[in-house]
Amino acid sequence: MTDKIAYTRHDDIAVLRIQNPPVNALGVAVRRGLADAVDRAEADAGVRAVLIVGDGRAFIAGADISEFGKPPMSPNLPDLCNRIEASPLVVVASMHGVSLGGGLEVAMAAHYRIAQPGSRVGLPEVHLGLLPGAGGTQRLPRLIGVENAIEVITTGRHIQAAEALELGIIDKIEEGDPETVGLAYTKSLLAKDAPRRPISEMPGPDPIDWDATYAAILKKGRGQISPATAVRAIQAASELEFSKGMTRERELFMELMKTDQRKGLIHAFFGERAVSNLPELKGVEPRPLQSIGVIGGGTMGAGIATAALLAGFKVVLIEMKKEAADAAQDRISGNLSGALKRGKITQTQFDALTTTALEVSVNYDSLSDVDLVVEAVFEDMSVKKQVFAKLDAICKPGAILATNTSYLDINEIAASTTRPKDVIGLHFFSPAHVMKLLEVVVADQTALDVTATGFALGKALGKTSVRAGVCDGFIGNRILATYRTAADHMVLDGASPYQIDKALTDFGFAMGPYAVADLAGLDIGWATRKRKAPERHPDERVPTYIDRLCEQGHFGQKTGQGYYIYEKGKRGGVPNPEITRLIEAEQQALGITPQSFTDAQIVRRYMCAMVNEGARVLEEGIAARPLDIDMTLLFGYGFPRYWGGPMKWADIQGLPQVLADIEEYACEDAWFWRPAPLLRDLIAKGQDFEHMNKEAAT
Repeated sequence: MTDKIAYTRHDDIAVLRIQNPPVNALGVAVRRGLADAVDRAEADAGVRAVLIVGDGRAFIAGADISEFGKPPMSPNLPDLCNRIEASPLVVVASMHGVSLGGGLEVAMAAHYRIAQPGSRVGLPEVHLGLLPGAGGTQRLPRLIGVENAIEVITTGRHIQAAEALELGIIDKIEEGDPETVGLAYTKSLLAKDAPRRPISEMPGPDPIDWDATYAAILKKGRGQISPATAVRAIQAASELEFSKGMTRERELFMELMKTDQRKGLIHAFFGERAVSNLPELKGVEPRPLQSIGVIGGGTMGAGIATAALLAGFKVVLIEMKKEAADAAQDRISGNLSGALKRGKITQTQFDALTTTALEVSVNYDSLSDVDLVVEAVFEDMSVKKQVFAKLDAICKPGAILATNTSYLDINEIAASTTRPKDVIGLHFFSPAHVMKLLEVVVADQTALDVTATGFALGKALGKTSVRAGVCDGFIGNRILATYRTAADHMVLDGASPYQIDKALTDFGFAMGPYAVADLAGLDIGWATRKRKAPERHPDERVPTYIDRLCEQGHFGQKTGQGYYIYEKGKRGGVPNPEITRLIEAEQQALGITPQSFTDAQIVRRYMCAMVNEGARVLEEGIAARPLDIDMTLLFGYGFPRYWGGPMKWADIQGLPQVLADIEEYACEDAWFWRPAPLLRDLIAKGQDFEHMNKEAAT
């Protein structure tokens, strides 16, 4: 036995307490300790039952992530689960906190399960590009039926104790110390001479239309293969005896281990945890935050205010006129009503948030005591400077002045105040109370504790926060502008916007670039093109056909017409034939003979443009690490998680081939496709972007 398992005896019950803080991850020492402890209990004269409990804040949170990518060590988890289940003693799991992945598989290897009311269970392996590999796909459908098991396993969602009891995953809920209630439950089982109840001996679930289910889950996953592969493993539970089903589960698990999607999802898993861990902020205390000011009550400002309210902050929102203030109040109330309907807050909380916690005002003096204020007004430098001049005069010393600008120079905004060290960019994504990404944009003079406060706020709001430097568009919008330009070039050269949208959604994006443009509003891109026109390089190719549509007052979804035509009451849109006419007219004017593109060629150019600009962003220090770019694209731009982000995608493809493609495209357009020097440097050293991530972590 190892020191990870404490063995004690209470009359005829052996208690095995897992002691691997903080969450009892199933590392090799825990696995060996559990196997040895079961051996000891069986050899201990008079022991009739085994109770497994976890120390600290969880039963077992899952696998030990420090073992990811390393050679497996004995006993492996499937063997441990089979060993526990095969015990002639009655085995009970008393669960608290979370029991996820291998933790739930260990619990299902026990013969009975009792849980605390606040506990959660789940099999989230699909989010790592895998499937439950220690009997989860074989035991769960026997326990709760095939339809329920498919839903639980293919979504990977966490299940609250009450639902787990209703489904039949656990047998009882009782509040109290897990060991105390577990012992009482085990004694009651022994008192009534309850039999062992191995799930492996239960009949397999009834068959369903497996091919149709596989196809439906694959479609729902937008190309992610692990949920659909899990369906095939569950199918084995229906068609094969348990031991052969376990063999099939392991085969499918190992197939997924070798996939690029597994690499991408593991990268996303670790990147999400590493992105806000910045060496320069180690030991830096953030400033206290209790109250947040918001300037502007439109969609963005109301979303920011909603997110702050839901996180427990007091909020003061400023609008110019009473009518606008009333409209902002209504928007926030509408957002909070959604949270109320989803059960995120109670009616009492809703009432408090919309009255006591929120102040909507037309008077800037109301901001005199807030700890941080976020400006979310029109994207115009002169307007923002006027706002910051007012904030500079009114806000208390030490208050943080943040701008939500998407593109503008924060150094210039900061220079318009007497306190540039207190100025930072907090770039939220709309709707701000829903979208996970927050770009924390650090200006030249931003104080370290102000940066730390930006990240602390992001954490409090439940955001994935990424550090960015100052440039036009920061990380996300700067790269977006480049890969969107690559798409625009392909449209001029012969690919339709609709083929491009389809190719990229098939690749895994939530939406294609032209559907996104319609959603955001075509007037935004139009304004950006006009803003950049005076400084445009003479070799830059800029389509003008879409400007003709904007000049007619058509800006996408909000006006009912853009790249697509939208009808009220109907979801999505249909291609706008006027777009095709405008494109053809521009091609004729430019003397372009349209060429055809395959979907694969579209995706490749789009991705290479993204990677090339990402490399430039790294060269300039706008992003400190490749993973910062990856997390920005994953959480703010609908990038398919199973590719891990554009820089991880490039590593998976191989940087030499990505560079070769860029150089080939440069034969057509040498200005746009200039290869980033960083790509050549990494290739010359035999390195990739992951090497840069590891260097940054040391």
